Amino acid sequence: MPTLSKRLSQIPPYLFTEISALKRQALADGKDVIDLGIGDPDQPTPEGVVAAMSEAIQNPETHRYDESPAGSATFLNAATEWMRRRFGVTLDPVDEAMLLIGSKEGLAHLAWAYIDPGDLSLIPDPAYPVYGINSALAGGECFSMPLTEANGFLPDLSAIPSDVAKRARVLWLNYPNNPTGAVATPEFFAEAVAFAREYDLLAVNDAAYAAVAFDGYRPPSILQSPGARDCAIELHSLSKTLNMTGWRIGFAVGNRDAIGALNKLKSNIDSRQFGAISQAAAHGLLNVENDATLELYRRRRNVLCDGLNAIGWPVRPPQATFYVWARIPTRHSSREFARLLLEEAAVNVIPGSGYGTAGEGYVRISLTVMGDCDGERLAEAVRRIDLVLRRLAA
Repeated sequence: MPTLSKRLSQIPPYLFTEISALKRQALADGKDVIDLGIGDPDQPTPEGVVAAMSEAIQNPETHRYDESPAGSATFLNAATEWMRRRFGVTLDPVDEAMLLIGSKEGLAHLAWAYIDPGDLSLIPDPAYPVYGINSALAGGECFSMPLTEANGFLPDLSAIPSDVAKRARVLWLNYPNNPTGAVATPEFFAEAVAFAREYDLLAVNDAAYAAVAFDGYRPPSILQSPGARDCAIELHSLSKTLNMTGWRIGFAVGNRDAIGALNKLKSNIDSRQFGAISQAAAHGLLNVENDATLELYRRRRNVLCDGLNAIGWPVRPPQATFYVWARIPTRHSSREFARLLLEEAAVNVIPGSGYGTAGEGYVRISLTVMGDCDGERLAEAVRRIDLVLRRLAA
């Protein structure tokens, strides 16, 4: 067999490998594991989307290649109309929008479209690993932008040296944020757009959680900022918006040159999404709300956060996303603490260090948990964690 490519060695060990192995062992040992790790909606795709899929799949035209320039017109019209309704942003579905096979692949391919060897990517820390890994695979270097609690987990753009900014090609943002649950203000997005225009950068906002918000809060879009369409692109996903992780569909909107570059690359890599999925997703964007799931997440958030605060573990309830980013209440490292909770309480959380150096000292707790009806599994997790913390304090 030939040796593997050097670029493959750029990929670090998968974030969840160690924890996944421990979880499998706990399950094999017969433990009742409460899995608050992976961020995968546990509720079904809304019936309206499933019904639209059932109808679309009966049409033989959906069984063939999607030969449209950037995704079916039906889907792109729905995506841009959704942007108009939700954010008041008017976009041309012909050249300011394109279909993605989930936002993850769009993020990865954007790095390949814009990063050459020696170029810089400005990467948040902590962050979803796709931005940094694919920048490195494309031959680029990564400059870390720490997200600190003191700054609301927003990057301090003024702290980026000018020589670094001049070498950079892409500014990666992710709001609402995974893993911290933080949200961006319109003022921050305006600052990011001004920064990108000053240094001739592409600003990329991964907005996969834009529709997962609570208590009347509506996250803004970077495309609402003046001048954003000159330098910014935003990626959305139906995975979290309508519980469609397995369907693999999303969209990119914004700067037409960035859309064109991404489309040129993808046209040589994939053949778009199954047409019936595109049609069902279009129906969902225009006609289906996911309020019941969001209300369940809200109740779970309150059960978890109120419970942890009551047992002496201070946490802040997120305004958006289904993640609680919690500072570890002991002197353990994040990996040690996650392992401790899994081994002693059969509660699975993700160590913050897996998302970057600045994630050390935190764990990410997901509100998506199979088998929970109304927060009872979160309440049980709090009870078990309390026992572990009491033992440590004794």
